[in-house]
Amino acid sequence: MRRGLVVLVALLMVIPTMAAAQPDRGRPGRDVTVMTYNIHHGAGIDGVLDLERIAALIEQSGADVVGLQEVDRHWSERSNWVDQPAWFAKRLKMHYGYAANLDLPPLNPGEPRRQYGTAILSKYPIKDFTNTLLPLYPTGEQRGLAVATVKIRGAELRFANTHLTSNNNAERLEQAKKVVELLGESRKATLLVGDLNARPDAPEIKTLTAVLDDTWAEVGVGPGYTIEADNPTARIDYQLHSSQLVPLKAAVPVSLASDHLPVVASFTLR
Repeated sequence: MRRGLVVLVALLMVIPTMAAAQPDRGRPGRDVTVMTYNIHHGAGIDGVLDLERIAALIEQSGADVVGLQEVDRHWSERSNWVDQPAWFAKRLKMHYGYAANLDLPPLNPGEPRRQYGTAILSKYPIKDFTNTLLPLYPTGEQRGLAVATVKIRGAELRFANTHLTSNNNAERLEQAKKVVELLGESRKATLLVGDLNARPDAPEIKTLTAVLDDTWAEVGVGPGYTIEADNPTARIDYQLHSSQLVPLKAAVPVSLASDHLPVVASFTLR
């Protein structure tokens, strides 16, 4: 009897120790949901300019961080001269950074500059934000790599957003190589999203996936086509991640809000 009591006491002493060694399943994890979306300056495949339906799609996705391409800021009549990144940030109650890859003077003195580029939206504060211009050929359009540092429940995520050129394979390959150079071999958790304007077997995509993993190839279901929105036949929009991010799932929501479809994915940030 006494021996049994001693064993019971010993077990009671060990169990709390074992429990303490287990992960705290009650503590919120570092899961993050991300969207990348070429919004075509807010004009849908149906020709309608409507920022609200894009905002509603972002809301429905539950995205914590969003990379947008083809974003206007006081650009022209095509988008009603709206400051689109500020509009989305206010509407969605998110922080934002904007990268103006095209930056033109106003039509009239005193008006805002006319800008076109990419934007990053985040439910979490953006610690820093930079934009680096990518290689440009004489007949090309300036592209850039926007990079934000976002702190998610104690862990930092380096979130990069880009839109590679659409009409020159050699230029796009140079841009991809520059992206790899800029992101480097850092040990930081890194997510690169964007409209890369190339299919998965293209040299420029292989240049990127040599250092970052293709989320859709890991957890996506089906071809993951993103363009054209009303009858998609190609996958050119991507989420590529470093080893500190574990992909959980990925999807391509259907919408007519742009000529592209968005890509939404969820990760655990280690």
